[in-house]
Amino acid sequence: MGRNTRKRRSPLAVRAVAASAALAIGGGGLIWANFYASAHESNSSPNTTKAAAAQVATISCPDVGQKLTSVPANAKSNVDAELATLDKQITEAYARLASSRQAQANDAGFVQNAILSPLKDKRSAVIGRIKIDFTRVGAAAPTMLDGLAACTGTTANQAQTTAGGQNNGQQNNGQQNNNGQNNGGQNNGGQQNNGQQNNGGGAATAAPSAPANIGGQAGNGPVAADFVDITKVAPNVQGKPQKGANASRGTFTTACGVNANKNFNTDNVIVAPGVTNGAHHLHDYVGNQKVNAFSSNQTFLQGGTSCQNKSDLSSYYWPVVRIQNGTQDFDQNKDGGGKEGNVGKILTPVSAQIKYVGSPASKVVAMPQFLRIITGDAKTTTNGLANANAHWSCTGFENKVQLTSQYPICPQGSKVVRTFAFQSCWDGQNIDSANHRTHVAFPDPASGVCGNGFKAIPQLTMRLTYNIAPPTIQNGVVKNAYAVDGFPEQLHKAATDHDDFISVTTGGLANKIANCLNTGKQCR
Repeated sequence: MGRNTRKRRSPLAVRAVAASAALAIGGGGLIWANFYASAHESNSSPNTTKAAAAQVATISCPDVGQKLTSVPANAKSNVDAELATLDKQITEAYARLASSRQAQANDAGFVQNAILSPLKDKRSAVIGRIKIDFTRVGAAAPTMLDGLAACTGTTANQAQTTAGGQNNGQQNNGQQNNNGQNNGGQNNGGQQNNGQQNNGGGAATAAPSAPANIGGQAGNGPVAADFVDITKVAPNVQGKPQKGANASRGTFTTACGVNANKNFNTDNVIVAPGVTNGAHHLHDYVGNQKVNAFSSNQTFLQGGTSCQNKSDLSSYYWPVVRIQNGTQDFDQNKDGGGKEGNVGKILTPVSAQIKYVGSPASKVVAMPQFLRIITGDAKTTTNGLANANAHWSCTGFENKVQLTSQYPICPQGSKVVRTFAFQSCWDGQNIDSANHRTHVAFPDPASGVCGNGFKAIPQLTMRLTYNIAPPTIQNGVVKNAYAVDGFPEQLHKAATDHDDFISVTTGGLANKIANCLNTGKQCR
């Protein structure tokens, strides 16, 4: 999902006296700093140790956009711009947090006084303007936004508990992967490891009692606890719902490539239309070739496509995956890239399978033109896992293990797999909604039935594979980590993975897809 100009990791410890170590991401790039301290140093003062132990790793702010389930049409553009400003404010505040570790060590009140309080004031002003946008068009001001201005500082351990390295319970949105499995019941297994990390290729000395920091090549993750050896995770993939007599049993596969032509940008036209760098991270695009913050429905129809079926002008886009091995890529000094903590070599998928599947409970209706769907949540580190829809696995394990809040360490010869299964119930009226969620929904995971009068539509599923040398973890240190791009304060957690889609078809393709599914055909 996107954030503005409008979409994010935990520990490495070395023996050092309360000091700050900074990593400059490219010449002129934003300085990301890590703070390291050890309670075992002979000259560590009690005050230094206390300040280090309470270190704030990231910033957690209420997600105002998700609270706005309805926005008047003639206020939408202004509200979208204000929401983008909120995202930008968080990004800027996090950058200051990351670059002021020494000041935080010296002053226990620094984060609150110098970062969180000013951020609250800025957010209050934006929320006030959103209310005015409503009243200007004759609508009631959204009072549910009251109290959402204040943000909190989150320690590395708190961030880890929220979205990484834990058994996150039965996360079940009724998704199916491309092997027909229901990916609910996420038990992410493995050991909780709050060890320390150095992704820059240098050596690190573990200090078990040292306070956690946020690690990673750019100082914002991921960390050792964000990875698990998939061979040590108990099977957790549950069976799919039984198909009923009226099931739509067909499939439609569209081949759109792997973005080998490197069609990238850091915009998000769904969440932040008209806002440059609205995602604050880089997306791969396949399908429609003219998608950016300023695209319109008319632009989509003129955009051309990377799909073999030239009637498929849909836009399929997702955050890139990078390997953090000390290397940089073309955007090391750019917004959304190194300047915002997204660093390392960008990996092109080995394969990208895009398939539409039917409903186990009913026939489907054709997708409406220009339907927008976002699946997953780019902000789970602060929002929690309610809308998480990340599925990570390895070839050879997809029918056994699907991970939401950890990245898999795959055996030699096995590829990393990202799977997405989009919401497949539609309200029958709207191609988008104010929070980009309420116009679509997942079916009941047990029956596959759409509730609340929603209609079943073809379910978009995607399966991306990557050749990634297995990261290694020794003494709590992860080397050659990989991670998805994200908002810098989200600490590159696996659970923040997400996928975006805009349905654009010509020549009756939308009806053809629905007919293939409803008649049980396997179409391309």
